[in-house]
This record gives sequence, C-alpha cells and structure tokens, in this order.
Amino acid sequence: MHIRNRKIRISLTIVMIGLIITLFCIWQNNDIITTQIDYSNFKIPSEFNGYTIVQVSDLHNKKFGKNQEPLLKKIQAVSPDIIVVTGDLIDRRKYDLDTAMVFINGAMKIAPVYYVSGNHEAWSGDYKNISQKLLSSGVQILDDSKVRLIKEEAMIEILGLSDPDFLTSSYINGTNSSKLEEQLIHLSDDSVFQILLSHRPELFDLYANENIDIIFSGHAHGGQFRIPFIGGLVAPDQGLFPKYTSGIYTKNQSTLIVSRGLGNSIIPVRIFNRPEIVVVTIHNER
Repeated sequence: MHIRNRKIRISLTIVMIGLIITLFCIWQNNDIITTQIDYSNFKIPSEFNGYTIVQVSDLHNKKFGKNQEPLLKKIQAVSPDIIVVTGDLIDRRKYDLDTAMVFINGAMKIAPVYYVSGNHEAWSGDYKNISQKLLSSGVQILDDSKVRLIKEEAMIEILGLSDPDFLTSSYINGTNSSKLEEQLIHLSDDSVFQILLSHRPELFDLYANENIDIIFSGHAHGGQFRIPFIGGLVAPDQGLFPKYTSGIYTKNQSTLIVSRGLGNSIIPVRIFNRPEIVVVTIHNER
C-alpha cells in the first residue's frame, strides 16, 4: 500500500510539473508585451515632437485570438501615427497569407502601414501575390525605396530595404548583402532625419556606415530562448549568443531597434521571451 501511494504521488507530481510547464509555454507564446521607447535627435523637426511609431515584426502567421483582436487592441491603445512592419508576416513552412491579411486590414484601420519584406517572403515563392494583396489594402511597401512623411511644412523620410534573401535560396547559401548595400547608399541622405526599415539586425554596421538615424529590424526572434541577465540563445544569421536580439543598440549616430517579434518559425516555443510590439516616440532635441 505504501509503495502504491508513493507511485501515485510521483505520478501526480509529474502531471503537475507538466501542467505548469505547458501553461508557462502558452503564456510565454501568447501574452504580448508593449515595449515603450523614447528617442531624441536634433534632426527631428519640432513638428514631429511626440510622433509615435509602432513596430510589428515576424508575425509568421501567428494568430492572437479571433481576428487578431488582442494584438490590434494593443496597437490601438497607443494611438500610433504610423505602423511599421519589418518582415516575415508569413512563414514559408506554414504559409497562410489570409491570417497575415487579417492583421494588416485591422492595422490599416488604426494608422498608415509601412512594410518591408523578410526572408520568409523572399523564400515563399509567392511574393508577387503577397505584395499585390498588401498594396490593395493600402499598405506602403518600401522595398528599396523611400517616402517623405509630411507634417505641417516639416518633413522626415522613411526608407526600406528588400530582404537580401531574394538573392539566395536557403540559409545554407548565406546572405548576399551587395544589392542591399548599393540601395542604401542610393537612399541615404544625412541632411534629413531618416527612419530605415530593414529585416536584418546583423547588418547594423552597414546601416551605421551610411549614418542612418534610426533603424527598425526583427529577424532574431529575441534569441528564441532568453537566458536571464545574459540574453538570447540563438538567432538566424548570428548563431549562438547573438549580438542583436532585443532592444536598443547604438553606433556612431545610428540607433538600431530590434523587435523580439510575435511568432515562431522553426522552433515553436519561446522561453522568457514573450511576443512584443515596440512603440517608439520621437522627440526633437534642441
């Protein structure tokens, strides 16, 4: 009888531990964090003081409730002036453009949306269709282009770079950034405050070389598993203990903001790395 009771206690303990781990993983993968960042730069016109930008990255077809309502409500709550999407709306392994477009159509009701491609769009084999759907919804696609943002008589620029994996076919082939570098040289203008959207944080040196003021990136998924007080464990194109996974990085006059993203791809679980939207409020510094 004593042995039987002991076995029951062990079994219950195992079940409880399994339940706790399962609930923890569900929470880690579905409870969205809003990260607030204040950014100041003397190049920002005073008319843009308090201008608010929401960054969404690496959705990977992830569903947050019915019609993406929890995600959209988080964005709506901060009343952004614009929403920037830094790639991987879809996942090439579980391709579902309809789910991505539910988010996009909801976001367009909140604020103008500016988008650049990620490696999963590049590898999807369906980017022509993806871009057509985005354009028909009113999204401004910034692959290798830029636009002016006008407020009263003041102007800043937002530019974007097409993902370099349009020139490759898999991770094995590495990243060909030659076209990206050429486009950035063509688009950059140090006399104007410029916001860059580019999926790849590991190319920060390239952005900083052109003195881009602020860069929004994703791709690293926060390092997937974050080790407290250390950081992310692994990221594509950066390997183990990657340098750029989450938050703010600076070099020269450039500031890189890396979103931990919202969804998952190869690895289906996040640990100490809840999905994130980033909210940046820009200020004139005079």
